[in-house]
Amino acid sequence: MAKLWYGGKIYTMEKEGEWVEAVVTENGKILDVGDTQELYRTYKDTLTDEHELKGHVMYPGFVDSHLHIIGHGERLLRLDLSFMKSAEEVKWALSQHAEKLEEGEWIIGDGWNENQWEDTRIIHKNELDEITTKHPMMLTRVCRHAVLANSKAMELAGVTPSTPDPQGGVIARSENGEPIGYFHEKAQELIKQAMPEVTPQYLEHAVQLAVNDMHMHGLVGGHSEDLNYYGGFKKTFDAFTEIIDGKKLKFRANLLVHHEVVEDMHDHGLSYKSGTEFVELGAMKIFSDGALGGRTAWLSEPYTDDPMNRGVAIHEQSNLEKLVKKARAKNMPVAVHAIGDQAVDATIQAIKKYPLPSGERDRIIHAQILREDLYYRLKEVNAILDLQPTFVSSDFPWVIDRLGEKRLKNSYAWKTLLEKGIPCAGGSDAPIEEINPLLGIRAAVERRASYDQQIYTKEEQLSMFEAISLYTKGSAYAIRHEHDRGKIAKGYVADFTVLDRDLFSLAPHEIVDTNVSMTVVDEELMYQRI
Repeated sequence: MAKLWYGGKIYTMEKEGEWVEAVVTENGKILDVGDTQELYRTYKDTLTDEHELKGHVMYPGFVDSHLHIIGHGERLLRLDLSFMKSAEEVKWALSQHAEKLEEGEWIIGDGWNENQWEDTRIIHKNELDEITTKHPMMLTRVCRHAVLANSKAMELAGVTPSTPDPQGGVIARSENGEPIGYFHEKAQELIKQAMPEVTPQYLEHAVQLAVNDMHMHGLVGGHSEDLNYYGGFKKTFDAFTEIIDGKKLKFRANLLVHHEVVEDMHDHGLSYKSGTEFVELGAMKIFSDGALGGRTAWLSEPYTDDPMNRGVAIHEQSNLEKLVKKARAKNMPVAVHAIGDQAVDATIQAIKKYPLPSGERDRIIHAQILREDLYYRLKEVNAILDLQPTFVSSDFPWVIDRLGEKRLKNSYAWKTLLEKGIPCAGGSDAPIEEINPLLGIRAAVERRASYDQQIYTKEEQLSMFEAISLYTKGSAYAIRHEHDRGKIAKGYVADFTVLDRDLFSLAPHEIVDTNVSMTVVDEELMYQRI
């Protein structure tokens, strides 16, 4: 019952430039690779299916190493503010959307980014109130570390001038102490807890939309963090296993488990690495800081454009260490969101204090701002870094105002990390960035900002092989699947991304003109364009 895949160039990603003519698969695994005629002669008695690539190019299946699958599905469902270029454009879109809703329905918008507006101001709640006071409104910033809310939403949430800032969160206020409708980090939960509880059907629909879209973009899998935000661990986990059933829909989902629902996971008889063949529970997720856009990423020195601010530590050091200790008690690695150098520093300290006894691998997500001393310390704790190459294209040049020129040398330093032998994986952080892995690959090799089309820190450009490796071998290594995923080799899973162009022969700007021809998971076609 074998299948033959032939008729195009097939890159194994074993080493740079290595390719074969054909692949034979059986029962979801790669049986053999090599010359087409030789493989046909060897397996002709067992071949039941042949897939001609028609001159297109096959790669190991691309996997997004860090995203939010349900969040991506919600972006497809909700009002998308990510491409809007001014506060006025956002407000116009909100007013149009409000007219379509029944009175009292929540207006939910995603992706606003004042850094790409002509006037980089924050929209005040009074402006949102001018649009409507009949609908509660919550607008999530592109980084997902801040939200805007109108007075109706704040009223339902019970937010008043006397509401204190929660630990790890900030309520932005006017000079007289009045909340202006801008909530950072943990303060977002004040608004979110007032929203109606989502239904299982809503979650399943979001997962379905997201996975279908990822298949269309050539993704065979993704490492996602969703389990603490949609009414409880079990409801959210069940939505994944219901939709990604391994029959009608195949997709390799590795689900990070937020530290607040780890006990829920165990109460339901589940543990690290358990789940199904296609939905696997992963590391314990911890946030150690915020984001650069809202100046909540935790830095060792103040922001250049805000000299009294070094960002937000989501947890005190002792509490961060307790959380890592909790993970170890559950035999779990950790995956820690750490954007600023001080957040990375604190994370390394916690990991070093409570090392993994099992030989698993901890992950540090983002690690955008580093220091020279952190490279050695990262190697010492053997942490994998989850990089988002498209952050280069979306964050420059405004991030220079945040950090100053001095810190750029060790910021977004993907090439330096690889040259120092620090393992890295590639993802999008969707819905914060676009899901398309080709955009990430282009950003990694080109480092061109979308705002002004300039190339920044050219010395950190990756080779095409290095960039593709982030989304293949890198993503596999991050979850200890390097022995069976991320390459086209005997014994590896039959997961393939087929494109209509050879990425290795393209100029960087041509990458996004490439089309996905086929997405294959477990040797089954999940998407086909040819």
